[in-house]
Amino acid sequence: MKDIIFLQWIAKETKTKWWHDSADIGEISNSLKNGTVGVTTNPPLIAATLASNPEQWKPILSGLQNDLDPAVKAEEIIKRITQNDAKMLEPIFESTKGHHGYVCAQVNPKIPGEAEEMFEMAKRLNEWAPNIAVKLPATNAGLEVLEECSAIGITVVGTVSFTLPQVLAIAERYQKGFERATKAGITPGRCFAVVMVGRIDDYIRDVAHDRKADVKESDIIQCGNAIIKRAVDIFKKKNYEAVLMTAGMRGAYHATEVAGADITLSIHPKIQKMIAKLEVPFEERINVPIDEDVIERLKTIPEFVRAYEPDGLIPEEFITYGIVQKTLAQFIETGWNRVENFIL
Repeated sequence: MKDIIFLQWIAKETKTKWWHDSADIGEISNSLKNGTVGVTTNPPLIAATLASNPEQWKPILSGLQNDLDPAVKAEEIIKRITQNDAKMLEPIFESTKGHHGYVCAQVNPKIPGEAEEMFEMAKRLNEWAPNIAVKLPATNAGLEVLEECSAIGITVVGTVSFTLPQVLAIAERYQKGFERATKAGITPGRCFAVVMVGRIDDYIRDVAHDRKADVKESDIIQCGNAIIKRAVDIFKKKNYEAVLMTAGMRGAYHATEVAGADITLSIHPKIQKMIAKLEVPFEERINVPIDEDVIERLKTIPEFVRAYEPDGLIPEEFITYGIVQKTLAQFIETGWNRVENFIL
C-alpha cells in the first residue's frame, strides 16, 4: 500500500470525501486503502485502462466478438469493466446503506443533445449494478434526463460541467426529480454536480492568451477553485440535496484549496502522486476566499464571467460553451471511439 496521508486525513478528519478517478483494478485497490468512497470512470478512462493493462481485462471480456455493432461492443466492454469495479465498491455501498460506494457509468458522449436516447441508455446503465451512478452531460437535454432519472430513483452525476450556472442547474433539476420521487414513494438516488476545475482553467488560459488579457498564470489556475468555492456557498444557502464534486484536477492545489468542504473530490492517480508529496500539518481551506484582485482581473475575460456568475449562461447555451464542445469531442475521440475499435 502506498500511503497518501492527505487523502487519509480528509477522509477521516473532514467533511470532504474523495473518489478514485480511473478504472484500473490495482489503482482502485490502493485508493480504497487511502479512504476513497467511490470511483469515477468515463470513456477515456476505460480506453486508458484497456490500453495500459489489457491482460487484466482478458478474463472479464472473454467471449466478446470483434464483429459486434461498434456501439453495442463499446457498451458491453464498458459494462463488464464497470461491473467489475462496482463489485470492489459494494462493501462500502452496503455498509453506508447506499450513501457511498458508487461507480460511474457514462452515457455515450456522441448523443449529448438526444434526451430520449440518453434516458433509455441511462436506464440500461443503472441495471448494471446496485451501486451505479449514471453520468449525464450538463447540457439542456442532459438536464432533462437527469431530472427524469432522479424521479425514478437513479443516482446521477452531472458531468461535462465547468461553470457555476451548470452546477446550479444540475442542483435545481435534481431537486425537482427528488421531490417527484419522494411524492411517488420512491427512494431518491443521489446526485453529484461536477465542476471540472482543471479543464475550465485550461480553457480560460487559452482565451486569456488569445485576447492578450492582463492576467497572470497564478490568476488562471484559480478559476476552477473560484467557481467551486462560490458554488459551495450557494449550495449551503439554498440547502440543495445535490453534492458538489470537483474533477479534472491539474495539481494538488485543486484539492488543498477546497479541503474541509462538504463536497466530493474526484482524483486521478497522477494527481494523487502530487498530493502524496504534501506534508503535515494540513489545513481546511474551503473558507479561505480567492483574493478579490484575482477575481477582478479574471472578470476582464468574458468567458470567465460566463462561468463564474450564476446567470452567466442559460441551459440552452451549455452545449455551445467552448470547453463543453472540446471535452465532448475528447470523450468521443480519445474514449468512446477507442473502445469501439479495441481489438478483443
